[in-house]
Amino acid sequence: MNKEKVKSLKERYPAGTRIKLDYMDDIQAVTAGTKGTVDHVDDMGTIHMKWDNGSSLGICPDTDRFHVVGKAGE
Repeated sequence: MNKEKVKSLKERYPAGTRIKLDYMDDIQAVTAGTKGTVDHVDDMGTIHMKWDNGSSLGICPDTDRFHVVGKAGE
């Protein structure tokens, strides 16, 4: 992922942003519908999460589907 796209992801999904998962392409996927809080976006563009179910599996924004349900600081 290029640096500009990673920068955009970091701006769009700052720590504290609330996300709801729609689909995750992973053998250990978090269940669709699970909500969580963004911990950080790393330099590869992975969105690291603290899921409400206790998981910490990251989101790959080019593969997984999700949507924001609350902004950081709300």
